[in-house]
Amino acid sequence: MAGFITVIRNTVAELAGRSEPARAGLPAGLPDAVRCVALDSVMMLTGYQSPGYAQLYCDRLRRFVGRRGVDHDMFCEIARLLAIRMSYHDAIRIAQLKLQEMVPGGRLAAVDVRRFRLDELVSALPEIAGEPLMWALEWIGCAHRTVPIRFSTASWLGVRRLQVEASLRRWRLLSVRYATERAWVERWLHMIDRALTKRPEAAAAIVQTATMIEGYGTGYRHGVAAWHQIIDGLAKPVFDGTLVIADLDRAIAEARQVPLDPKGARLRDVIADLRTRSIPAPHGADEIRTG
Repeated sequence: MAGFITVIRNTVAELAGRSEPARAGLPAGLPDAVRCVALDSVMMLTGYQSPGYAQLYCDRLRRFVGRRGVDHDMFCEIARLLAIRMSYHDAIRIAQLKLQEMVPGGRLAAVDVRRFRLDELVSALPEIAGEPLMWALEWIGCAHRTVPIRFSTASWLGVRRLQVEASLRRWRLLSVRYATERAWVERWLHMIDRALTKRPEAAAAIVQTATMIEGYGTGYRHGVAAWHQIIDGLAKPVFDGTLVIADLDRAIAEARQVPLDPKGARLRDVIADLRTRSIPAPHGADEIRTG
């Protein structure tokens, strides 16, 4: 309940034009090249969500400071891709971006219509409301139906609506979607950690898997599903010691070349073939664990 009260207070403050003066602090020891990327990312994430959210970004970067096997190029990519995934696109984000397109002192008239899945819109609600609604959508079979959402700066009313929608970012951290995104980001970072420990030559390939997930709607969902297939089918079994793949980075790259399809059947076949060509480790090489 305290979380909801805080969010309501912050939302009212946002609508009234008041903002928090706090700012995030970068972790000590960042290389100069990474620092430049991180500074831009902190500024972006502060506007996307809040200074506290930008601080979470900095805290997540801290684990790679001075880490063996993480050169400046890899660290820059981790910093860049982490910021992209932490600023995932939802209807609130589209409203923010449309407001940013407006010409200072004037108005750039534009009407943008985007199609969102119903389950995607519901997932932006706080869990207490979103989860029951999500269950209901699945039960009646329309969770994947898409609906058009209008984002307009062509009128005062349209701009005001965008401002209200953008202010709802305060609710993001209580939403179903945020819980899912948070779990994905932490798993991606965990897999980078494991790669650096178990197979450092494949760490860069794991970092780049973040580019599989982008946008919103059906393409976003397919990208997430494909990412989990590759991690659960190739990377994790290798890190667990249940599968031996000499060129893990090449195997991941080959799997990523497979065009996405709704059921993931083609990717599943390619992963099965890559596993067949690998050297099985003793005691359950064919077992694919989750986690």
